Amino acid sequence: MKIEIISGSPRTHSVTRRVALHLKNWFAKNTSHEVDIIDMKDWRIPPVESVWTVADKAPVEFQPLAKRVFEANAFILVTPEYNGSYSPAMKNMLDHFPKQLHKPFGIVTASPGAMGGMRASQQLLLLVPALFGIASPNMLITGAVDKKFSPDGDLLDESFQGMVHTFVTEFLWLAEKLTIAEVNA
Repeated sequence: MKIEIISGSPRTHSVTRRVALHLKNWFAKNTSHEVDIIDMKDWRIPPVESVWTVADKAPVEFQPLAKRVFEANAFILVTPEYNGSYSPAMKNMLDHFPKQLHKPFGIVTASPGAMGGMRASQQLLLLVPALFGIASPNMLITGAVDKKFSPDGDLLDESFQGMVHTFVTEFLWLAEKLTIAEVNA
């Protein structure tokens, strides 16, 4: 299965990216799934004017990104909280693509604050069905992210390991069931 983790912050020194790195490393160590990160800091996508319906119809500079989105079987959205919602850069990127019919989505929020992006998670629960995706009900809400993960994605707060484990276990259960169902359809 191909999983794309979308790191929603366009900031160069994003603390949100720490969680994305940790998840990518976890999947590499514990599964055989192909997992990569689409990092919003690497893609300066203009405001949406049209939907890219196939990879080769995207502007040339965005065709590698489009190929990855179209080939993904599942997504994990990792976002900071911006004014009570998710990353506008990530939303803009998602709006450039057609609906993600029956694809599983994991929801991860991260913030240096105590609430960890809780309001952003609630907004993402509205976005995923609008994309025709299916959200894993177990979310990873990460308060004090700068104290829980190093810049390289290493877990600094071992007491948070259980939360990570529950999130990835539940996400994988959903993603594997939906991927098998799509193959058998």
